[in-house]
Amino acid sequence: MSDCLFCHIIAGDIPATIVYEDEFVLAFRDINPQAPVHHLIIPRNHIATINDLAPENAAVIGKMYLAAKHLAAEEGIAESGYRAVMNCGQAAGQTVFHIHLHLLGGRSLQWPPG
Repeated sequence: MSDCLFCHIIAGDIPATIVYEDEFVLAFRDINPQAPVHHLIIPRNHIATINDLAPENAAVIGKMYLAAKHLAAEEGIAESGYRAVMNCGQAAGQTVFHIHLHLLGGRSLQWPPG
């Protein structure tokens, strides 16, 4: 999508601190971190929201969570715990309409969030 911030990051048009990438997903540091570790994991193909998922997207969602698992281990937060969350829609706090998985950790995370 020509106006999608995350599509521009994938294309290399907008700089980001990339922490993981493979042929399916890209992960980078959030520019407004809410925890000591805060990465965004996105699919390389544009999917606006969870509501736009189709059966053929199931594999890439799994790849996003496997990337989160890998990054949590790499960041040293796998054992202590971390949160992996995806918002859907404006009322849930989604501000960029390209699905993304937040990986948060490195501090105690309260429940319920916000």
